[in-house]
Amino acid sequence: MSHLTPAIDAMPPGSLAWSQPERNGADLLSDPDTVPDELSGPRTAMPDSIESAFQLAKFHAPEIVLGPGSLAELGHAALRVGARRPFLVTDGGIQEAGWVAEAVGHLQLAGLRPVVWSDITPNPKDREVQAAYEQYVASAGDVIIAVGGGSCIDAAKGVAILSSNGGTILGYAGVDKVTQPIPPLVMAPSTSGTGADVSQFAVITDTAQRTKITIISRTLVPEISIIDPRLLITMPDDLNAATGLDALTHAIEAYVSRAHNRLTDHHALHAAHLITKHLQRTLLQPTKAESRIAMAQGALEAGMAFTNAILGVTHAMSHQVGGLLDAPHGVLNGVLLPHAIRFNAAFAPERYVPLAAAVGIDVHGTSAIEVADLLASYVRRLADAVGVPKGLADLGVTEADIPTLARTTLNDACLATNPRDASAADIEWLLRQAL
Repeated sequence: MSHLTPAIDAMPPGSLAWSQPERNGADLLSDPDTVPDELSGPRTAMPDSIESAFQLAKFHAPEIVLGPGSLAELGHAALRVGARRPFLVTDGGIQEAGWVAEAVGHLQLAGLRPVVWSDITPNPKDREVQAAYEQYVASAGDVIIAVGGGSCIDAAKGVAILSSNGGTILGYAGVDKVTQPIPPLVMAPSTSGTGADVSQFAVITDTAQRTKITIISRTLVPEISIIDPRLLITMPDDLNAATGLDALTHAIEAYVSRAHNRLTDHHALHAAHLITKHLQRTLLQPTKAESRIAMAQGALEAGMAFTNAILGVTHAMSHQVGGLLDAPHGVLNGVLLPHAIRFNAAFAPERYVPLAAAVGIDVHGTSAIEVADLLASYVRRLADAVGVPKGLADLGVTEADIPTLARTTLNDACLATNPRDASAADIEWLLRQAL
């Protein structure tokens, strides 16, 4: 295997201008290694009594039920959080596959009277959330359930936001704009990738502006996530590949995030290992239990990592391209991630070394910048193997789109935790590299 150092002319403008102090500052926030030598005993409570905020690790997660057949727990789960007339959000594909009928059966066995709403499309639209919310109100629903992929889950979260906070869903873009408690959420994911079933994120398409908005709020972490790997076997191959690459992107971006901590690091590394080992196997043997369970766990762990560490420039860009083209989110991540790795590694490559080791790359005797480049190449080869296009141009992006995409990327909440600051010029450079 050749170890190629990225050429200087392959770097964006200014990429070699970072000073050593700036490089050393990449992991200041929540660095697991930033701990005192000794712990102190009881003391008087004072405003500054926390020795360092960098030493704290906060971690949000729902109750999790994982394993084949766990969908049977749906009725009891909904009942435990107060359901009487649950509102089940799904889509036509999940209905056709038979999972909605099974889910409704479990809810009815628990004595519940579910209402099903299935008018959700990939990359859920603002108007779809509004329509679902109006039906939720009209049907006097209570607990909100999603059976489906990230689009169904994000739409369900949108309904929950509107039910207690009012307004329009686009008004909640950003961080902590959801101020009132929302109805309980119970999620049953049908893909192994989005992590929406455990996250504090919802991503909704603004149909007028042709962009995506990111809503981040701790209120959006579901009460219960029921992860039944059986639901994964009916995914089409292209969706299986896309959501798997999405999960890998979650793991990698969470690990290098400015907001990472020892808990998110653990889950991110294990997720990267599971996903890269098992994704291709699920395409070759769709009903094989071992790989489906591993992918379900990998997506779960990647989701728990990114909802607590947040994400980075890959997602900030892919949200915008997805909003413009209504393109598959995971496919866009598969195209963009290798370029983002190289961009960030020009600033702080060290965090990519454990990630490379986790996916099976031999990192011994190799510099951190070379390892990061090997990881970027590995991701691209995996994307090739599962059928992802080489560049954004294959998906419909043109040179004329780039300035607008760069401008809207700067407003995406995910950019704040990218390990390297990125200007509009940097984003344009990255998008052109990915064309």
